[in-house]
Amino acid sequence: MFVVAGESLIDLVSDRERTDGLIRMTAHAGGSPYNCAIALAKLGNEAGFLCPISRDGFGDELLGPLHAAGVKHLLEQRVAAPSTLAVVTLNEKMQAQYEFYRSADRAFTREGLIAALPDAPTLFQIGGFCPILAEDAKIWLSVADEAAARGAVLSMDPNVRPTLVADPDGYRQRLSDFFDRVHVVKLSDEDLAWLDDTMSIEAHAEALLARPHCELVVVTRGEDGSQAFTRSGKAEVPIYAPPVFGDTVGAGDSLMAGVLSILGEREALVPGRLQALDAPALQEMLQFGAIVAGLNCAEKGCNPPDRSKVEAVLATL
Repeated sequence: MFVVAGESLIDLVSDRERTDGLIRMTAHAGGSPYNCAIALAKLGNEAGFLCPISRDGFGDELLGPLHAAGVKHLLEQRVAAPSTLAVVTLNEKMQAQYEFYRSADRAFTREGLIAALPDAPTLFQIGGFCPILAEDAKIWLSVADEAAARGAVLSMDPNVRPTLVADPDGYRQRLSDFFDRVHVVKLSDEDLAWLDDTMSIEAHAEALLARPHCELVVVTRGEDGSQAFTRSGKAEVPIYAPPVFGDTVGAGDSLMAGVLSILGEREALVPGRLQALDAPALQEMLQFGAIVAGLNCAEKGCNPPDRSKVEAVLATL
């Protein structure tokens, strides 16, 4: 099983049109780890999601897409804490401002999370909000260690949210603790710039690959495509642009799911094998991920494709 750990939340997006003085909000299920778990399942993987889900109505809305995609919610008992919210307001230039109201995504214990882990997970993917608070990071690091002890390859997509980080130096140290453990790291160029804007992408990748366990680094660069690095090679691919464009919500999460899926199918999700991936293998991996991300961008909101849609595009290349 591919286990994805981290937050689920409800995005409440404001509507700028207020002809009657009312503020109207549109609710969307989301959260980077949540999106990735759904994308993994739709691509044909056995996927589990490790995050508390509230008993409230928004919790029902979060569980619906998980179940529809075939994701197993590993923490079966729902929690009393209200669903975590991300409130998105738009200014006159249609620029988004985010405010987060966290609750249910933090309603966990170390013992409960470890008890919910499968006996032999293939992969343990972590990221999102997990490193933001010191007390949470300590628990998630312990869960990641337990997953590794059970045989899982560890991967991370931190999806850095600067507005949530009250102590940048402490957050960078907590990320470093995770980076010392994981085998696969995926970051955006914006993540890397926030972590240290004096280093190039190549220098960041080299530094990550020098850590004790890291064997593969994937970097997304928005419209400029993606790159991948191992000790055996590197590759770069452009984005896949769908015929009709919706938006980019969940594109990075979908790409990560595509990358992990193809690695699983090539039996490369094994410590030692990842570092041997050469340029052609990395090219294939990134191409698959780019198509998954591009097809997601054909829709409004995060709506990753199923495997048949990806195969249909691959057949035309």
